[in-house]
Amino acid sequence: MARVIVVGGGPAGLFAAHELSGNGNKVILIEKGLDVEGRKSALNKGGKEKGEAYVCGMGGSGTFSDGKINLHPEIGGNMLEFVSLEDANRLIECVDSLLTKHGAKGEAKISPEAKALAAKCAKAGIKYIPIRQKHVGSDKLPDLVRSIVKELEKRGVEILTRTEALDITVRDGKVKGLKIRTANGKEKEIPADYVILAPGRVGSHWLMDLAKRMGISFRHGPLDIGVRIEVPNEVMQEFTSVSWDPKFHIRTKTHEDFVRTFCTNPSGYVITEHYGKFVSVNGHSMKEKQSNNTNFAFLVRIELTEPLEDTTLYGESICKLSYTIGGGKAVLQRLGDLQKGKRSTWDRIDRSHVVPTHRDVTPGDISMALPGRIVDDIREGLDALSKVIPGINDPGTLIYAPEVKFKSVRLDIERNMETKQVSGLFTVGDGAGVSGGIVPAAVTGLIAAEEILRREKKK
Repeated sequence: MARVIVVGGGPAGLFAAHELSGNGNKVILIEKGLDVEGRKSALNKGGKEKGEAYVCGMGGSGTFSDGKINLHPEIGGNMLEFVSLEDANRLIECVDSLLTKHGAKGEAKISPEAKALAAKCAKAGIKYIPIRQKHVGSDKLPDLVRSIVKELEKRGVEILTRTEALDITVRDGKVKGLKIRTANGKEKEIPADYVILAPGRVGSHWLMDLAKRMGISFRHGPLDIGVRIEVPNEVMQEFTSVSWDPKFHIRTKTHEDFVRTFCTNPSGYVITEHYGKFVSVNGHSMKEKQSNNTNFAFLVRIELTEPLEDTTLYGESICKLSYTIGGGKAVLQRLGDLQKGKRSTWDRIDRSHVVPTHRDVTPGDISMALPGRIVDDIREGLDALSKVIPGINDPGTLIYAPEVKFKSVRLDIERNMETKQVSGLFTVGDGAGVSGGIVPAAVTGLIAAEEILRREKKK
């Protein structure tokens, strides 16, 4: 029987723990944040606690997202880096099966109309990716997470919330345990044969610091940064009626940068996420409550080489500037004002035909907060998108900034997610830079768990 510690209660950690449990192993799941009920309570309090509850705790940062289940091996990360196409599809079905069992109902299939839309986009120089999807809903996803947690507990997994992972104990190049700080502030060490690190995006800095202390080599992943667009539902309906979360890939003319849509929320709401010293906007949509607007992220891909390689630090510096410009809040601007070089005011926004779903923001000028190259990419990207989605670049279109998706650092790992320099140490999920979404994160957790089970079976 192996002792396995899983750090992080997001999709990667939950699915790794589920796969390992029920096989005679002792599995302990460590989560720095609150359980689902605690997170919901914090959301009702508002302020900093509300922002932290959105991104940290059981279920991960996606617990209060709108629960998009994208069943594609190359969406939200490239699973084919680690497994064959056959294995990727098998693992995706495993993820879908467990999610369906706990509440993600409905059949995921590609609509016949998607092919016609893909052809329409191709003629405009835009790549549209038809994929199988499900939509759980922001109001339903917490119950799904809670249900999975209950099953883990029934399968014998010990779950420790409000518990912080501090350091890994290693002897002779092999994992021997994990040092933790418990909810009451006491520090202790838990022995382990294997440790799976799934710290999530909020834990990416911790993972990088850990790698530095342990002498594990790593590299910085790319950064996706930009804005969240909000338009009337009717503008996006041709595509959202076919695919809940349509995926568009664009190359801009001036800089030839890669711009993409992400996390589309029909009848959804824009929200703010707090990351301590800065904020980022996001979006969600619910099953029982709907707005008149559709929102989506519009993100520019940034990769750095010399002299700065730290994309996380670069992204945070942009967000901190936006935080300053917005007086501690996200910035909201009408597209028409951006095009004319004007700062938006509540008066101009309230005269627009698009009513913002998020008002705890500061009207302003995003060009004062985002680098000029990113603003150029956003303008040109929206112009390109308007060829297939008329009205997307209307002067009344609303732009919230910043939205950032950190790809985190990726430790030097094998295809099975194990670090090359420390035996028995695995890094998975978004915070480890190997995924960027619920399903791919869960798949990476399964890859690590299956490798551990294979080794234990040989003993």
